[in-house]
Amino acid sequence: MRAAWIGLGVMGYPMAGHLVSRGGLAVTVYNRTAAKAEKWTAAFGNGHAPTPAAAAKDADVVFACVGNDDDLRQVTIGPDGAFQAMKKGAIFVDHTTASANVARELHAEAKSRGLGFVDAPVSGGQAGAENGVLTVMCGGDPEDYDKVEPLITHFSKMRKLLGPAGSGQLAKMVNQIAIAGLVQGLAEAVNFGMRAGLDMEAVVEVISKGAAGSWQMENRHKTMIQGKFDFGFAADWMRKDLGICLDESRRNGAPLPVTALVDQFDAEVQKLGGGRWDTSSLIARFQNLDKAK
Repeated sequence: MRAAWIGLGVMGYPMAGHLVSRGGLAVTVYNRTAAKAEKWTAAFGNGHAPTPAAAAKDADVVFACVGNDDDLRQVTIGPDGAFQAMKKGAIFVDHTTASANVARELHAEAKSRGLGFVDAPVSGGQAGAENGVLTVMCGGDPEDYDKVEPLITHFSKMRKLLGPAGSGQLAKMVNQIAIAGLVQGLAEAVNFGMRAGLDMEAVVEVISKGAAGSWQMENRHKTMIQGKFDFGFAADWMRKDLGICLDESRRNGAPLPVTALVDQFDAEVQKLGGGRWDTSSLIARFQNLDKAK
């Protein structure tokens, strides 16, 4: 089986690598910045192509992990997009966090061309991608998912088909909505404890084993205490994702008051110059509020 990979960012680069190192696949890559594709090729062998279409030409499965809806359309149905060159029966697997609408749109377009399409956004961050332990939420046709699921195992610990096209993206929205409130709650709790003069390392050691415990608490409380925010998912990316969630909520009528509030707080972090800080930087707002008093 031959594969192609489009988009070698902090997630796509290691994910594509796992297809080679764990899966033994022949993988041709494309990246908008050619130097990144050359670096990947030097590390993992195989080859790189000058366009998405060229990368996808002989592939049985084409994976992508790009920035947003517009980027996704460009690498699929654009002039040099993968759909222009994919062979009949090939399947496109999209790991981008994008809208459910674009997933449905591209699924329909793929089917009209005799192709498969699975929307498969991921959770687990850069560390999850590097360690090959991502969670993958999928939408699409069962026959397409069944063909690509064995390949997805090479960089995931959990993967599941959750419904028709767009269902993976909707599930990722649920994931981000849940995370937004958790991170804000943790930021408030850590800030409160520090102001109260508590040893927050000791406090978290205790409460993380009870009902308050979460992945965010285990992995992000130290960055909040230390004020170091270079360890994960950026505020810029979270705002993009929460924007998708809020757009969808306006369509389906689900109220998202906490999500909307955290989106505003992340906007404040961006104004502090923290767009590339990880989401635990929500605690930096409190420090800035103190300075403003």
